[in-house]
Amino acid sequence: MEWSNTLVTTFSNTLLDVLPIAVIILGFQFLVIREPMPNFRKILLGFIIGLTGLVLFLEGLELSLFPIGELMAGQLTDPGFILGNVDRMHAVLHWQDYKWVYLFAAAIAFTTTLAEPALIAVALEANHVSGGSINTWGLRVAVAIGVAFGVSLGAFRIITGTPLHYYIIVGYIVVIIQTFFAPRPIIPLAYDSGGVTTSTVTVPLVVALGLGLASTVPGRSVLLDGFGLIAFASLFPMITVMGYAQLSIYFSGGRKSR
Repeated sequence: MEWSNTLVTTFSNTLLDVLPIAVIILGFQFLVIREPMPNFRKILLGFIIGLTGLVLFLEGLELSLFPIGELMAGQLTDPGFILGNVDRMHAVLHWQDYKWVYLFAAAIAFTTTLAEPALIAVALEANHVSGGSINTWGLRVAVAIGVAFGVSLGAFRIITGTPLHYYIIVGYIVVIIQTFFAPRPIIPLAYDSGGVTTSTVTVPLVVALGLGLASTVPGRSVLLDGFGLIAFASLFPMITVMGYAQLSIYFSGGRKSR
């Protein structure tokens, strides 16, 4: 009964969130364009299916993905697991003691990015419009490597407590420098790659991991340190995608397109 009540609440809240989108689209269609919408029944059915899927996805986040991320963060930062000796539970831990956290952060970020539907769609479209010159799997792996490195570095930042803006400033300086040397056709795609990675699959686990780390690592604030991993996940794919294009040109012996 409790779960059904929660599902009803989630459905009503999601409907209220999505309803303005439908109102705007229908308003422009009938009041501005002033023409009937083609395939209206099919569109209405698709809206209902999408709304249902979104409700189930949000409920799944609350029941599974968020708890999993926080649970793994708590287990991997537990002193008993790190030290392997319950008699040393009060020992002082250093950043290098959390190597399994960095490995887990990189691994989960890499795999979730490969499964990201938005990235798959962009990679397929990029392959299509480029006539096959942009490899679908090459792009996906390049983005996933960037997200993996970024989330792992973000976990390091949470554990050490260093300021977030230092990493972001340095990262965007690297992006700006790369922009001058990267092939021109790849630059917009690289910039977009930072956005498509932070979507339905990656964000819930990454956010849960960050909150879990901040709540279990001694001396960290959930509000100040728990957030920010998404910024890393958005930044570093731009670097790796442009780097992938530059390396491809270098090893092929070609010239960059400017």
